Amino acid sequence: MNILMLHNSYRIRGGEDESFECEVRMLRDAGHFVDTIHINNSELEKIGKVQVALQSIWSGPSYELVDRKLRERHFEILHVQNFFPLLSPSVYSAARKHGVAVVQTLRNYRLLCPNGLLFRDGHICEDCMGKVFKYPGIIHGCYRGRMATAAVATMTALHTVKGTWVDAVDLYITLTKFAQQKFIQAGFPPEKVVVKSNFVYPDPGCGDGRGGYALFVGRLSSEKGLEILLAAWRLVQRKWSLKIIGEGPLSGRVQEFCRQHPDVEWLGARPNSEVKKFMGAASVLVFPSEWYETFGRVTIESFATGTPVIASRLGAMAEIGDEVDAGMLFQAGHPEDLAEKLRWIVDNPARLDSMRQAARQAYEKKYTVHENCRILIRAYELAFERMSGRSSCELAVKAQPLRNT
Repeated sequence: MNILMLHNSYRIRGGEDESFECEVRMLRDAGHFVDTIHINNSELEKIGKVQVALQSIWSGPSYELVDRKLRERHFEILHVQNFFPLLSPSVYSAARKHGVAVVQTLRNYRLLCPNGLLFRDGHICEDCMGKVFKYPGIIHGCYRGRMATAAVATMTALHTVKGTWVDAVDLYITLTKFAQQKFIQAGFPPEKVVVKSNFVYPDPGCGDGRGGYALFVGRLSSEKGLEILLAAWRLVQRKWSLKIIGEGPLSGRVQEFCRQHPDVEWLGARPNSEVKKFMGAASVLVFPSEWYETFGRVTIESFATGTPVIASRLGAMAEIGDEVDAGMLFQAGHPEDLAEKLRWIVDNPARLDSMRQAARQAYEKKYTVHENCRILIRAYELAFERMSGRSSCELAVKAQPLRNT
């Protein structure tokens, strides 16, 4: 197949960027032609706030860029990973003009919530769910203040009224059944929302888990549960160490904590290849997020290296983390429960070998490249069939196995 893949990445690299690159690499290695349009939010510095707000609603330059690509070469699929804020939904219209099927991966909750997280002020928030104009988000200034939030709310409202989300996209991909149900609950057509998980490629191989430390990998921000982890670490009271990889708004907080606790080391941002090595040597990876993660990519990366995971029992994390013997779930937002799970890991080293085997088996069963490629190509086929005018009833029947994957 010929696929044009679009992605707007954020200033700080995250799981969405890694997933985008993995899918491009996977498809090319499988013999498909993939061209990309990839822009970064660092370009926001060159654009005024008003222009950014307008571009998030409709970007003429993005429309022209996609239009030119589709005139230069025949593509069957336009796969949009993330269009916000610089690409905008205008890219859908360019695809429609050329009769190209549109697939949108829903890697966050931006179409349901202005800040994309369903989380604010330290707690889950669904105040904007089901509202055409998401005014609660504007009141709270959930996305970089009230003006920027108003721009996001205007974008989602205008395209909701226009029917963009229903008519201009042939198929949506969510990463878990939990996220799928959230979008269906918000009014997205059930027959258009299918599930395809993330995957790890290339295979990093199993580590030995002999590093003798717990590991956190992710953005240093409140929704990632970093404060919960630090509070839990005070309660662990074992001769053990914690390594933290990542950067973000709470970097200063982490630095201060490290000065007070010599058993905690902040490694900053590291290349993905180094991160995998740290994962493979860790006793356990801690994933304490307090928001509805759409997937939680680091969990399956940890499984791939054979390292078990302690994750919050919340939304998609509970769905992924509920692997028999591959890790543990703790009550989200409760450092005492997390500390208890961490102590258990230290006090039961004989169990770690079997947990490592189970983690690796979970990866091999669900998150390898071969099965993921098959599912993604089937999703493209469904989108192309829908764009070509097949009946909704027929597609709903065909989509069922994909949604349950």
